[in-house]
Amino acid sequence: MLRKVFTAPDPGRMRLRAASRAVLGIGLAVVACAVAGHSLVAAVTGGLAAILALFTVTDATVRGQAVTTALLPVVGLPVLTLAAAVHDRPLVRDLAFLAIIGTGVYARRWGPRGHALGVFAFMAFFVTLVLGTTPAHLPELSAAVLLALATASAVRFGLWCYERALPAPPVVPVPDLARLTTRQSVQATTAAALALLAGQALSPERWYWAVGATWWIFVNTTSRGETLVRGFRRVLGTLAGIALGLLIAVPVNGAPLPTALGLTAAVFGIFYTAAVSYTWMMLWVTLLVELLYGVLGILTPDLLALRLAETALGALTATLTVLVVLPITTNKVTDAWIARALHVIHRSDDHTDPAAKSAELDTLLPRVRAAVAPLLHPLNPMRARKQRARQVLKSLEEHATDIRKLAELSN
Repeated sequence: MLRKVFTAPDPGRMRLRAASRAVLGIGLAVVACAVAGHSLVAAVTGGLAAILALFTVTDATVRGQAVTTALLPVVGLPVLTLAAAVHDRPLVRDLAFLAIIGTGVYARRWGPRGHALGVFAFMAFFVTLVLGTTPAHLPELSAAVLLALATASAVRFGLWCYERALPAPPVVPVPDLARLTTRQSVQATTAAALALLAGQALSPERWYWAVGATWWIFVNTTSRGETLVRGFRRVLGTLAGIALGLLIAVPVNGAPLPTALGLTAAVFGIFYTAAVSYTWMMLWVTLLVELLYGVLGILTPDLLALRLAETALGALTATLTVLVVLPITTNKVTDAWIARALHVIHRSDDHTDPAAKSAELDTLLPRVRAAVAPLLHPLNPMRARKQRARQVLKSLEEHATDIRKLAELSN
């Protein structure tokens, strides 16, 4: 798996650019919050907002990305206010949280913008649970979020807007699956409700970790097979991240310089590995969380063990839900994405720019890989289907490589 991360294709060094820009944008956002005199908690909140702005906003054009980024606080700040207002009313808080989850997943039907706004809304509520936000904290946290988003935007759209030198990436709609967002919304809300109850039974203080695990398992998945594989990889990545945290985050225990270096490495790792390995991305996310808990002075081995248990609970509830509640078969999703990729490869238009076709395939192939991942998983007992899926994926990647070379020769 380590070899896969460092040898995976990176056309135009986009993953390297995205990771480097993220380190710069998020680092400057946190520094801006510190210079403005915000508290540590507010700076952490601002840094999280910057991470989400740079990670989840994926519109096809720079203009679209700028519009979506501008809308993030329009959605996030009211949710932050709502969460703080119901902080001391558990039943209302839990129902509001579930409503945000269902709405956030449903918003996927409006494409990348709906997805980004849904994720930002969820995290705005989630961060209040982690930090214990009350109405008294809202002015400072809101100011920190706005400052961090402005700083990250200045980097993304001004200082380091490398997209302007590239052709606009194609818009790749989900083939014949747009109406599935309602079904996914029901699944995610049901799973989150189960995770909430199970998480509170395990820990009345840290139950939100189980709900968070469930939410992120459902993000960017469509079929039950994708969700199952993602749940397995989330637990595996969290376990590896906790092991790394015991070696790094616990001994560091919030010391400024080593913590800053660790956070920088974690941010880079999240952005660099996200497109090729969910397990590795979760390792870096877990390390990031551990380092932040160290800064807040509450990191202990027992806390890490609880995080792993809550993550496992979240994965379990997601698994049970996708198997029972309105299941979406893997075959339907896989066939749709493969058919879309084959259409692009075999499109015989003499006027088609090879660079545009290559860009479209580079956008499609990650979705194809995600769709066939359940078939390629080591625990899949159906060897014939696994072998066929492996051959199809290999063929698609070979065609994509040939088209990429042709595009390079045409320039």
